[in-house]
Amino acid sequence: MKRNHLVLLLILASLALMFWAGWANFESRRQQAERLRANHVTLQPESANEYVSPLQGKPAPGFSLNDLNGKKVSLADYRGKAVLLNFWATWCAPCKVEIPWFLKLREQYAGQGFEIIGVSSDDLDKDDKAKLFTQKAEIVKFVEQQKMTYPVVIDGDAISHPYGGVDSLPTSFFIDRKGTVVAQTVGLVSRDEIESDIRKALAGGQ
Repeated sequence: MKRNHLVLLLILASLALMFWAGWANFESRRQQAERLRANHVTLQPESANEYVSPLQGKPAPGFSLNDLNGKKVSLADYRGKAVLLNFWATWCAPCKVEIPWFLKLREQYAGQGFEIIGVSSDDLDKDDKAKLFTQKAEIVKFVEQQKMTYPVVIDGDAISHPYGGVDSLPTSFFIDRKGTVVAQTVGLVSRDEIESDIRKALAGGQ
């Protein structure tokens, strides 16, 4: 009788363990999916990126913003070059995915007159000097960690409106040598799509 009780207990324990393992796996997958959705870490299908920007075929709005050293950087400074203007933020998970691609593509196409300008869209509290200092320090830390060797400017919200309102990050504009927007991507897209748009920018305005 005792042996039958022991066998029954073992069976019940095994079933409980299987149930717990299944539930834990389900919960883990659910939480992971929610984290990815929260951070927009999804590679958008090409059909979803057939978005045509209102700026398509029009001159890119000019701007002059400070870089991390306080130096003014203007889009006009890059006239004659193809430019990838990338809006990003330190909290943007998909931005971390595409930055290494940018670095490789910049190295590959720089000799043809290609440049990237990173535009930080992180919030800046200009009325609180101490807080502003901390916010800038966080941006500098991110740039160093990601080894972003291309020009980076801050206060992207100041130019968001002229660029159609940058509501999702990352958002990139591809500008040809004459300053015309030839393509735009919203969200994380494939490296091949980014490279294709870079080639459009290099070919345009010649």
